[in-house]
Amino acid sequence: MVQRGAKATLVDVIGEADARGLDATASAGKAPRTDRGRRTLRAILDAAAEEFGEKGFHEGSISGITRRAGVALGTFYTYFDSKDAIFRALVRDMSEQVRDRVAPALRNAPDQIAAERAGLSSFLDFVRGHKEIYRIIDEAEFVDPASFRDHYATTAERIEQRLKAAAGRGEVRADVSDVHAWAIMGMNVFLGLRYGVWDEDRTPDAVADTVADMLRDGLVPR
Repeated sequence: MVQRGAKATLVDVIGEADARGLDATASAGKAPRTDRGRRTLRAILDAAAEEFGEKGFHEGSISGITRRAGVALGTFYTYFDSKDAIFRALVRDMSEQVRDRVAPALRNAPDQIAAERAGLSSFLDFVRGHKEIYRIIDEAEFVDPASFRDHYATTAERIEQRLKAAAGRGEVRADVSDVHAWAIMGMNVFLGLRYGVWDEDRTPDAVADTVADMLRDGLVPR
């Protein structure tokens, strides 16, 4: 995440594409027009993650968010219409943060099994620093079911696309489908819960190595 008060502009730090994604989290017609505005929006989203992560949606408050972000109440409404609106934005933002954290590891891997291994390791690292993501995403099922479903559907679609691309390169079996994608995603979600949120008794690399071996060789004795 961009640190609050950083001198570099948001575009310098995370790139133009990521800045546009951040703009899209604001309520309709309220996207920031300047780098300063984007930094403020980033601070509000980060504060919302802390507020909802600690207190949950119903106990969390706009005043709690602005207090954590160090901004005036009116500044909140410059970017968001309501508590519901920022919660929806936060689910999308956290989903995109996971994507952006994992993407470089996927790109740099020599083959698809190595990519899945590197992606899982990066995801576990992210979760350990953002444990609140599980509470926020889980609450989304009841607070905003559409965002909850979109989070997982979009993630599974990305996995399916890369599996099919790998199948075309001959790196994985030719009949990979959405079922394989959802299975990998579900596995990663619960591995993140166990080895990222509940306990850190194994390193991300150790967990990812075990999963990569299973994806490569299955569970049948060799």
